[in-house]
Amino acid sequence: MTAEVVDLLQRLIRNECVNYHTIDSGHEHRSVATLQEFFGMPGIVFEPAPGRQSLIFRVKGTDPTAPSLVLLPHLDVVPADPAGWSVDPFAAEIVDGFVYGRGALDMLNVTAAMAMAARPYITGELAPKGDLVFAAVADEEGGGVYGAAPLSSDRWDLGGGDYVLTEVAYPSLTNPEGPVIPVSIGEKGAFWSILGSKGRPGHGSAPYGADSALRKMVDAVHGIYATDMPVDIIPEWIEFISSLDLDPDLVQGLIDPDRLDEAIDRLAADDPLFARYVHAVTHMTLSPNVISGGVKANVIPDNAQTHVDIRALPGMDRPFVDSHLMKAMGHAGDQVDIAPVNDFPATISPVGNVLWEAIADSLDDLDGHRRMVPTLMNVATDARYWRAKGSIGYGVGRFDDRMTFSEMLALFHGHDERVSAVSVEMTAELYGRVLHHFFDS
Repeated sequence: MTAEVVDLLQRLIRNECVNYHTIDSGHEHRSVATLQEFFGMPGIVFEPAPGRQSLIFRVKGTDPTAPSLVLLPHLDVVPADPAGWSVDPFAAEIVDGFVYGRGALDMLNVTAAMAMAARPYITGELAPKGDLVFAAVADEEGGGVYGAAPLSSDRWDLGGGDYVLTEVAYPSLTNPEGPVIPVSIGEKGAFWSILGSKGRPGHGSAPYGADSALRKMVDAVHGIYATDMPVDIIPEWIEFISSLDLDPDLVQGLIDPDRLDEAIDRLAADDPLFARYVHAVTHMTLSPNVISGGVKANVIPDNAQTHVDIRALPGMDRPFVDSHLMKAMGHAGDQVDIAPVNDFPATISPVGNVLWEAIADSLDDLDGHRRMVPTLMNVATDARYWRAKGSIGYGVGRFDDRMTFSEMLALFHGHDERVSAVSVEMTAELYGRVLHHFFDS
């Protein structure tokens, strides 16, 4: 099994299903064909746009009253610039025991491991008690427009379920008792926005008194950068940070809104990558990432735009987001329009249920402990579509000790993305045990 799951990961990476947020990118049909060959069965292909294919298998359970479980990996990956990599990002080379490639961690490692665990049920070798769904979907990196969104809204009969396993699978953390396994139970909301300003064109050689749209936009963006981001300390965060092997005074600072930013600066001195994560899951974050305006160097621009990535904590809705934007932009806010692009409120699943216990039982089987900590993600996943319909969704994995939580965060969408072959095998083993315990409970 071990060589087979790693080989499947390599094949998925080599399919180069790169999502450029355009309808004609992704090419997930390549990996659908790979999985159909792996399972030896065609499954059901869901294709809302040409080439944007998802592959679904729904195995009926032996007990109609038993809970159902959806395995929800995705097939697409973000672009990779080969100039920043030490290897070809789509060659899936194994170097020093690590599989290198775009998607190795996000999330083709999980896709391969889930396929391995689900195959005995899909081929009929094993029979689940409740329905088991394997849904390898398209377009997660584009917001699920050609994948999870229409599948969950239009074909719930095919892809729906009571419980969901998807991303993110994190490496373990530590506390005085030993390793602690992060279980992703929720994610921040995404409130991407486009700011727009207008002015009057004129000759760039005479800027005095000009009505420049770009000047208004620069003032607005400066205000966003200069204004403190809103803080909220949610119960899940307190449980997470209190479970780690950190100085007690630092922990107290990280759960005190008045001391939080100072504590993050202190944490960053030793672990800047982890500090970045801590900041993200305790603040509403605003990141202006694309700014444009004007048409020519000697023409005063009559319009300007800025795309802002906004991630909000539970309880922060669009009115809250817009109110903060207006406050941050100050006087410039009167001259800048806010256009929502994606509004997805934060979602969190409860713990202490059949899936949570199945994960704990599996860790006990494999590693001899049940130490798990609920973890909030700062990124968006397809789980939000299922949670919106009442499903309980988690992400979990197993890693060897060659990668830390912080190192993994840096590799997401980064150069030289990689995962150890052993970790892929360990995660496949975990999922196999989870399915066993879930359907035997």
